Amino acid sequence: MLVLAGGCFLRVYSSAAFQGLGFDEGLYRGYVNALINGGLTAYPDIVDHYIEVQRTLVGSILPPMRFLYIFAAYLWHLAFRTEALRSLHQVASCFSVLTLLLATAFGWRLKGRNFALGIGALMACAPTQLHVSQHALVDGFFTFWALLALWLLWENLQSPGKWELQVGYLLSLCLLVLTKENSFFVWCSLVTLIVTNRWLGFGKVSRELVLATVVGPLLGVVILVFLSGGLSTLITSYQLSVSKNFQLPYAILTGDGPWHRYLVDLLLVSPVILLLAIGAVFRLHRSQKPELFMIIFIGLSYLIMCNLRYGMNLRYANMWDMPLRVLALSQLIVVFGFARAWRQHLIVLAVAAICAVELHQYLVLCIRYPLYELVTEGLLRALHILKLP
Repeated sequence: MLVLAGGCFLRVYSSAAFQGLGFDEGLYRGYVNALINGGLTAYPDIVDHYIEVQRTLVGSILPPMRFLYIFAAYLWHLAFRTEALRSLHQVASCFSVLTLLLATAFGWRLKGRNFALGIGALMACAPTQLHVSQHALVDGFFTFWALLALWLLWENLQSPGKWELQVGYLLSLCLLVLTKENSFFVWCSLVTLIVTNRWLGFGKVSRELVLATVVGPLLGVVILVFLSGGLSTLITSYQLSVSKNFQLPYAILTGDGPWHRYLVDLLLVSPVILLLAIGAVFRLHRSQKPELFMIIFIGLSYLIMCNLRYGMNLRYANMWDMPLRVLALSQLIVVFGFARAWRQHLIVLAVAAICAVELHQYLVLCIRYPLYELVTEGLLRALHILKLP
C-alpha cells in the first residue's frame, strides 16, 4: 500500500519543470472548450471546423477524433467546474494513477502477490509514466485503455466462457478506438496474440473472444462516424491528419530515425529496465507464458511503430512500460536464483535500487531540465550527452 500511495503522490503532485502550454495541449483545450460551449450534439461541427482549418495548414494538427480523452475532460469540467486545460491535466493524472493500479493488479494475476508488489514499485517510479501524468496529453490516458485490453485478453484466454470478461474486453477495445488512432497498433498486437496462442498455448481461444475482438473496434468506429457526422467526414479528417503530418516541420525534425530509435530512447530514459528486459528475451522458454505474452505484444506493436514515417516519439511507447517491467522483474528473479536463502531479500534490494535510478532519471529529465517532448535530442541534452548549441 505504501508503494502504491507513493506512486499516486508522484503522479498527482506537480513536479515537472516545464509549466508552459504545449502545442497539442492548446488544441485539446480548444476542443474541450468547444464541447463546453456547444454540447455533445455540436461535435460534428467541431470536426467540420477541424477539416476547414487543416486544409489551410502546411503541417498536421491533432484531430478531434481522439474523442474519449476530450469527452472525459468535458465530464471532469461538469463535475468539478475546472477550466478546460486543468480538466485535461487532471484526467491525465487520474488515469496515470489508474494505470499504476491496473498494472499492479495485472502483475498479481500473472504471477502472484509478490510479483505484483515488484511491478507496482517499478511502475510507480517509471519516468515516462510520471511525465505523462504532469501534462494535458492523451498518451497516458491511451495507455490505460491499451493495458486494460491486454489484461482482459489474458483473462479471457485463462477463463474462456465468462460473459463479463468478454463484454469488458469488447468495451475496452471500443473505448480504445475512441481514444486515439494508435489503437490500430494495439489491435494488431492483440490479434497476433490470439493467432500465436495456437502454438504457444496462453489459454483457450473461444468463438466469443474472436467475435469481441472484431465487434469491439467496429463499434468504436461506428460511434466515431456518428460523432463526426458521417463516414466521409471521418475518412477526410484522418486522411488530412496523416497526409499533412509528412509536411510538418517539427515531425520531420524529431519524428524520424532508424528502426532501433525506440531502443535508444528507452536506454536513455530507463537503462536498467531495458537491459534487464532484453536479457529476459534471450533466456525465454515456452513455459514462460506471461513473458512470451508481453514480448509478442511489444514486438508486434514495435514493428509497426518503428516504420511510421515521421511518427516516432517515446510518448507513443508509454503502453510498453508495464510489459517491459514484467520482463525486467522476471529477469531479476532469474539473476538471483543462485542465492535461494537470500533471493527474496536481494530482489527487494535490487527493485529498490532500480526505483532510485528511475526517480533520478525523472529528476534529471523533467525537473532539472524542463523536458516536454520525449524526443531524442531533448533526452540527449537533458543527460548532458549533447552540449552543442
